[in-house]
Amino acid sequence: MRPLDRIWLGLAALGGVAFAAGLVVSSPAVWQPAAVVASVGLVFGLGGFPALRGYRFTAWILAAVVAAMIYPNAFLKWGDLDLRNRWVILLVIQAVMFGMGTQMSLRDFAGVVRAPRGVLVGIVCHFSVMPLVGLSLTKIFHFEPEIAAGIILIGSCSSGLASNVMAYLAKSNLGLSVTVTAITTMIAPLMTPLLMKVLAGTLVDVQFSKLMIEIVKQVIVPIGAALLHDYLKTAPAGHRRRILLLAAFGGAWLVAMALGGWANLETRLSAVALTWVGLGGFLLGAVVFGVVYHFIASRWVQLDRGMPVASMAGIVYFTTVTTAAGRDNLLKIGGLLFLASALHNAAGYFFGYWLSRGAGLDKNSARSVAFEVGLQNGGMASGLAGSMGKLATVGLAAAIFSPWMNISGSVLANYWKRKPVEPRRANDQPVNL
Repeated sequence: MRPLDRIWLGLAALGGVAFAAGLVVSSPAVWQPAAVVASVGLVFGLGGFPALRGYRFTAWILAAVVAAMIYPNAFLKWGDLDLRNRWVILLVIQAVMFGMGTQMSLRDFAGVVRAPRGVLVGIVCHFSVMPLVGLSLTKIFHFEPEIAAGIILIGSCSSGLASNVMAYLAKSNLGLSVTVTAITTMIAPLMTPLLMKVLAGTLVDVQFSKLMIEIVKQVIVPIGAALLHDYLKTAPAGHRRRILLLAAFGGAWLVAMALGGWANLETRLSAVALTWVGLGGFLLGAVVFGVVYHFIASRWVQLDRGMPVASMAGIVYFTTVTTAAGRDNLLKIGGLLFLASALHNAAGYFFGYWLSRGAGLDKNSARSVAFEVGLQNGGMASGLAGSMGKLATVGLAAAIFSPWMNISGSVLANYWKRKPVEPRRANDQPVNL
């Protein structure tokens, strides 16, 4: 163990002792900062234990929750900057999704051809089990409408890349996992608004087209930019020239809009037309960003490897801001919401596995589907809640569910890793994460 790791563990221990002492003497001035010091020290101290390093992201999430619960005002505004501003939320979620997208490849979609039945089972289970289980839990626990809508929302989102990591750790069918994640992400602009409209339309105002456009902006645009970067690595010269021309046009368009073009369009177009023009601008922006990023990454090869870290930082940001915004609600229903998240997550693993087995999938494929169903895209749910202006209520489920999904997924993956099954089938090809 490195000396620095020992120092961090020592700080965590001192913080823990001070926390306990502060509680005994009922001194918030002691136990509050001590709790933050202990949680942050533990995050860095885990690096000293090779077997526990995989839990550092989860530890960061827990540290963010602790800090936001104790000092909520510190994570709502920085000077004049409102950290819950919809544009800030949009930029952060796009950064998160782009970072995730750099770990995807166009080859991931080839899994549909290699194993169509497994992919179909995974998609159907994902967009049926979790929304319906979420709806059932809201009925059982009688959550307030906007809290209930948040549970249904996270159940209606696409798979997260955490499911691919867990499938890799568990040595299950990684190719199937990556393909299902890719497909559920691409069809989320249709499925998520539809499920929210049907299942949560009586709880909150769900505008189908608006929610669909938000998902395109938050998910499809950044992941599309990342996939464009992947395509440019091997694109024929003719295709590259066309993409560069489109990027040049997109750059000119965005500059023109920034220099007054958008203000001019606002006087000439209807609100609906402006919405679609704006969406077109986002798509052009994806092309521009994908091309620029590709040229930078081709010269700085370490950049791609660092993007997942940026994604994780964005998720920590969402967790912190959401927890701070919803602190009062969490103090009232946090325990019940955690119980609901654990049941929701466990139901995803259970039904994902056994419905897959019932559909004839082998055990390794069924394990991957279990991860695809049980692990949702919490960042997407937080981003959508922020775009609705309901981060403190609709976004609470994502803030609670996300850290628990990482913990439970890691535990299940390591359990299955120790209990290997029959050799993987020929259509289970390794896929780079």
